[in-house]
Amino acid sequence: MRSQLAQPATEVAPLLLGARLTSVVGPGTVSVEITEVEAYEGEADPASHAWRGPTARNAVMFGPAGHLYVYRSHGLHWCLNVVTGGVGTATAVLLRAGRVVEGDEIARLRRGTHLPSSRLARGPGCLAQALGATGALDGADLLTGAGPIRLTMPETPPGETARGPRVGVSRAADVPLRWWIAGDPTVSAYRRSPRAPAPAAD
Repeated sequence: MRSQLAQPATEVAPLLLGARLTSVVGPGTVSVEITEVEAYEGEADPASHAWRGPTARNAVMFGPAGHLYVYRSHGLHWCLNVVTGGVGTATAVLLRAGRVVEGDEIARLRRGTHLPSSRLARGPGCLAQALGATGALDGADLLTGAGPIRLTMPETPPGETARGPRVGVSRAADVPLRWWIAGDPTVSAYRRSPRAPAPAAD
């Protein structure tokens, strides 16, 4: 499976729809089926954390495929990314949303017992919270099956998918590098960054 992930992020991203991310952090197991993703193309992508080259923060992105890159967004929410491509390319896929398929009660303890199932892992910060994932998992190997978090690729395609621009990025805001399962209620709403330039007229 590592060779499958060691491809460009734009090729890996749609393959991750329907994949399962399973964590055994804390009180028990939680599994989320991925329904929405975004690709980031490393130093060639001005919206990527790796655009200006390697730093202590993004070092995992420059490593081998199949590892987890975790960062904190706006100082509030943890976000989970699957590292893709070859060593040194720094490409990755942000896991934007998913459906909790195991450990619903644990996810609700983390996210809120009042929430509908569709919102437990809707949005990258919510997905990480439902799984109990934090920065301590940065660099975790998702493919060994022995660590606190693991990835299982889907056995069959998830059905109809859609593609469009990424959410909330101010650079390369119109590049269609977001994929999602069409019609799935767990997919997050599209929001354009107020700092992004106005979209080009048709």
